[in-house]
Amino acid sequence: MKKNKMSAPLLCSVFLFFVALFLWVFGVYVVGFTGHSYMVEWQFFSLCSSDWSLPVIIDYTSIIFSCFVCLISGSVSLFSVSYMEGEVFMRRFMMLIMAFVGSMNLLIFIPSLITILLGWDGLGIVSFALVIYYQNKKSLAAGMLTVLANRIGDALLILSICFLVNWGEWRIGYGMTGSFSLLICFLVVVGAMTKSAQIPFSAWLPAAMAAPTPVSALVHSSTLVTAGVYLVIRFYSTMVEVQEVLWFLSKVGALTLLMAGLSACFEVDLKKIIALSTLSQLGLMMFTVGIGFPLIAMFHLLTHALFKALLFLCAGSIIHSTLDTQDGRILGSLNYLLPFSGSCLVLSSTALCGMPFLSGFYSKDLILESAFMGFSGSLEILVMLAGAGLSLVYSMRILLIGVFGQSYGSSLVNYSVESGYMVVSICILAIGAVSGGWLLQSVWIGVSGFSLVGVLGKVVISIVTFMGLFYGLVNYFLLEVFSKKFFKSLSWFLSSMWFMNLLSGSFLASVGLKLGKMMHLHLDLGWMEILGGQGVFSVLSDGVKLSYFMQKGSLLVYTRIFLIFLIFVLVSGVFLL
Repeated sequence: MKKNKMSAPLLCSVFLFFVALFLWVFGVYVVGFTGHSYMVEWQFFSLCSSDWSLPVIIDYTSIIFSCFVCLISGSVSLFSVSYMEGEVFMRRFMMLIMAFVGSMNLLIFIPSLITILLGWDGLGIVSFALVIYYQNKKSLAAGMLTVLANRIGDALLILSICFLVNWGEWRIGYGMTGSFSLLICFLVVVGAMTKSAQIPFSAWLPAAMAAPTPVSALVHSSTLVTAGVYLVIRFYSTMVEVQEVLWFLSKVGALTLLMAGLSACFEVDLKKIIALSTLSQLGLMMFTVGIGFPLIAMFHLLTHALFKALLFLCAGSIIHSTLDTQDGRILGSLNYLLPFSGSCLVLSSTALCGMPFLSGFYSKDLILESAFMGFSGSLEILVMLAGAGLSLVYSMRILLIGVFGQSYGSSLVNYSVESGYMVVSICILAIGAVSGGWLLQSVWIGVSGFSLVGVLGKVVISIVTFMGLFYGLVNYFLLEVFSKKFFKSLSWFLSSMWFMNLLSGSFLASVGLKLGKMMHLHLDLGWMEILGGQGVFSVLSDGVKLSYFMQKGSLLVYTRIFLIFLIFVLVSGVFLL
């Protein structure tokens, strides 16, 4: 029975790896070398001069993104064989994972805003089911916060579709402008911000770490949270004609980058540090789109997906091998206790830092050079450099407290060795984290060009890239003095995500649930019930009684009805004359 249950994730992982290989070959050799994009469209019907159709776009961006989603999903499925070994409902878990992959691919390949809601809503519903998978109080609270934040984005996208009726076209990715263009683009951008957890919708992403670690590796590193960034990149050709929206997007992205980076420097939970680093990188992607480089943001999205999924899987392997220990103050000496997971954690953290010739270096260096080349303000550049530097600080912090620090945990009897499934899945993503950036840059013509950055820009980029070594020295020698002297009064503010938990977490959940209760009491059980279900039922029952009375078969009743009908005809005839 146990082998039968474990066969589901194995079959799913083999299928997803096969699909990823097929998409990579098809994308590179068919779409990449020919340079053509294809659109397949099925028209259902035409109404009010608007075509209701299902378009499917096959271009380089969608093919490679779908390939990466299938690759990471296959690795996560393989990892789940060992991590979810004692799980009773394994097939249900894998059905949710496959439904999530299907919703993500539906979102990737469809450029029409009205049909993109199918994948968008599918992601929201399945992610809610995955976050509440353990069904305890913490996961249910995190699931409610996740679904309420995502509902805001759904409502904004539906509003933008309503305004798109004025254009008579649902595919806004072709540089169309018309009435309500500023409002439509603003609604799409804010809707994308909710899914990508930008300020002020940031509270749900760290809370969603209540999900199982394979879910975090898939949902909160490379697919769900990047759906908002992908939506903005896909519809960039329309937004570029409304510069106010891009200006707003760059400011919000820079603030999210800074806020999440500072919060990650004060967090102690291993999974939450990685979640906040994901939030920081999402802010960097949004900032890159806002300053006018969507292709580079897409490149960073793909490389980030590889090493961040590897980081989550290494963290999951450590948590699984140490009997669910994820507090950084207890973990330590993993280089001796779990050498393979510890070394892969070091590899993924250095890729996140932007170490030269790993996958993160190619995209991060391009973003920094593009920011220097672009026309963004000096304050934005300063915030972006600070946020990019903080990525080295929290990456070094993960290594210093987890891998090279002293262990304060229990005895070595509680430690177990990684299984073969974990090792294989981590190895696949480790190869991608080392060579993914080079492979993408070699086959993707759009991101393999060179940038003309001066000597000062190159020096600043090099300083930012290697600033984590300075933090390592400070952490090793002067941690207590440094933290007490500089961050004593600010530590609470910085560690609480700038009070985002109160602004968008508690406020959103409490207000949303209270409004829902009020609407249920006063609308569903109030006047809507009187005018709706109960009212219609009472009217119909009175009409049925009247009809039954009229057809009673009594001569007296027929005479009354005949007289009433005759008086009605005579009165109406008098008024007509």
